[in-house]
Amino acid sequence: MTGPSAAALVELRDVTRRFGDQTAVQHLSFEVEEGIILGMIGPSGSGKTTTVRMLTGILEPSEGEIRVLGEDPKRFSRSARERIAYMPQLFSLYEDLTARENVGFVAALFGIFPWQRGRLIKRALQVVDLWEARNRRAKDLSGGMQRRLELACALVHDPQVIFLDEPTGGIDPILRQAIWDELRRLRDAGRTLVITTQYVGEAEYCDRVALLAQGELVAFDAPERLRQAVFGGELLQVETDAEVDPGVLGGIEGISVVRRDGDRRLVIVVEDAGRATPRVVEAIQGGGVGVVALNEYQPTFDEVFADLVERRHSQGAEAEAAGQSAAGRQDTPGDRR
Repeated sequence: MTGPSAAALVELRDVTRRFGDQTAVQHLSFEVEEGIILGMIGPSGSGKTTTVRMLTGILEPSEGEIRVLGEDPKRFSRSARERIAYMPQLFSLYEDLTARENVGFVAALFGIFPWQRGRLIKRALQVVDLWEARNRRAKDLSGGMQRRLELACALVHDPQVIFLDEPTGGIDPILRQAIWDELRRLRDAGRTLVITTQYVGEAEYCDRVALLAQGELVAFDAPERLRQAVFGGELLQVETDAEVDPGVLGGIEGISVVRRDGDRRLVIVVEDAGRATPRVVEAIQGGGVGVVALNEYQPTFDEVFADLVERRHSQGAEAEAAGQSAAGRQDTPGDRR
């Protein structure tokens, strides 16, 4: 492997991980630049946790190479380990210690001086809204509060690269939003975050998204570019006061797709929404139909990711069928005359 690009703090090259006969992750390649949030999104069993464990040195890849801060995670120097944080998916706290004692213990492990710990412990617990519960034992906290305490432990030593496995799992939506606000503040301060989640809607909080399915990387890009890649451009949604024939828009330059979304609503794919809008209105009104509303349409990430996964499955099925067809031709004996 050549060295990582100047701004890449995390790099994977053709990484595969097997457990016996089972392949958890296969041929995974991507880079994570400094100062961004990467969201690794996918259902259970898609390979997210396995990937994070390889990035933190807990697991070793069966094939391929990984670099984090320029080093192999299985051979991290002490300096590199002090600049990395990892929050696992499973509960990993000392149940009989208080919230404050748990965070303080982690701070001590990272060599934070005693006179610095009080301030950093308080800040970490305040970030996750647990300062008022600082004297409660971990085992007496709710499941959501325990997840927040684990996040505080991960952040107390002010790491440069932060790996969080399902940090918002089991947390109510209001606090989930507060945690994402803090994670973005960390990003804005120059930290690099790799976050796994099953909440597809959290993609909008990320700078890059890695969509995984069945151990494969289905897509890797900025969220908005993934939207455009699926639909082929920007989207407009038009609501009219009567049923409209989509054919009236056929002659407008820059429109690639028009589909009905009910009797009085159209969804239109355009190259440039700003330029297309007045032409769309003029064409519809020219046909004697009034335009009630016209807005840019934002498909949900559930729609986007479902489409991307379906495309990948279709491509895989086509490739498999082509391979079987080629094998069949090779097995067929030629004419003998």
